[in-house]
Amino acid sequence: MKSRKAIVWLALLLLLALIVYTHRDRIHFDWVAFFQQLRHISWAHIVAGIALIYSTYVLRAFRWSVFLRATKRVSPFTILGPQFIGFTAVSLFGRLADLVRPALIAKRVQLPISTQIAVYTIERMFDLGAAAIIFSSALLFIPRDLPHHDIFLHTGEISLAGTAFLALFAVTIRVAGGAVASAVHRILHPLSAPIADSTADKIRGFRDGLNAISSAQDFLITTAISLAMWGLIGFAYVQTLHAFVSTPALATISFSSTMLLMGASIGGSLLQLPIIGWFTQIAVTAAAMNQFYGAPIEAATACGALLFFVTWLAIIPAGLIAARLNHVSLRNAATEAEATGEATIT
Repeated sequence: MKSRKAIVWLALLLLLALIVYTHRDRIHFDWVAFFQQLRHISWAHIVAGIALIYSTYVLRAFRWSVFLRATKRVSPFTILGPQFIGFTAVSLFGRLADLVRPALIAKRVQLPISTQIAVYTIERMFDLGAAAIIFSSALLFIPRDLPHHDIFLHTGEISLAGTAFLALFAVTIRVAGGAVASAVHRILHPLSAPIADSTADKIRGFRDGLNAISSAQDFLITTAISLAMWGLIGFAYVQTLHAFVSTPALATISFSSTMLLMGASIGGSLLQLPIIGWFTQIAVTAAAMNQFYGAPIEAATACGALLFFVTWLAIIPAGLIAARLNHVSLRNAATEAEATGEATIT
């Protein structure tokens, strides 16, 4: 398995090098301007952005504790360390380490890992819904003179429609998850019995995750936390862009105008690979800032690098400290999480 992954990463690296070499004559990048942008940033904005991101990890711990109420009363601060460690693992090892958090929390609160994977599933659903609501609502109020205004507006409308569909799907699974799983199993079984079994199990697991919300009060609390958390993430983007005081296209940008950038950044992070994914993520956000806001490519690249640091890498020191205090090996935790993920898929 490790040799196969190494081959994949090497192939991706060679493909990236080939693309750069093929387009070397079209690439006009002023490295002097790039470093000048980094030298003239406002560090107060960067510190504010990092503080906002750290606050979202605290909110995640509070939200996870609400999800656990139906099973066990747990203090949010009990599971704050696993939040730091889990996101540090994702930053270093990519999306393959996404299940580190539920695995560590399961050990910490002494519950089966399957229950925490179900909680992780519902957490992601709330993340998607809250991000889409803030994203689409903000896009409806962007200035009409902003370049590509129609793209922003249509993206917001599509995002709202997707949020409504997701909510309808969640309600259907919560009310009749068993029936939906059985119906899907009957449809898929003639095509492939393993796929039918796996899909039905995932639907039931999703239903179990929804059952973690035991009351209307818990639903309202988790919704409020999710909206607050993604609002803070949006403001962290604003703070990072405002740090580039010598680039008016970035220094004066509004909250609503950053939403499409945040959407592009989230999309670029879904398939993030270790190390290589860092550069692809920076390239995605830099291209978005260059195209949507007209920022010079050097400033956009510098901002993309700093934005990646604020939103992804700044958690690493806290994660390493938490791992040391809790006697957790990040590499071993990531390997175990990957094995758990493969077992879940199969």
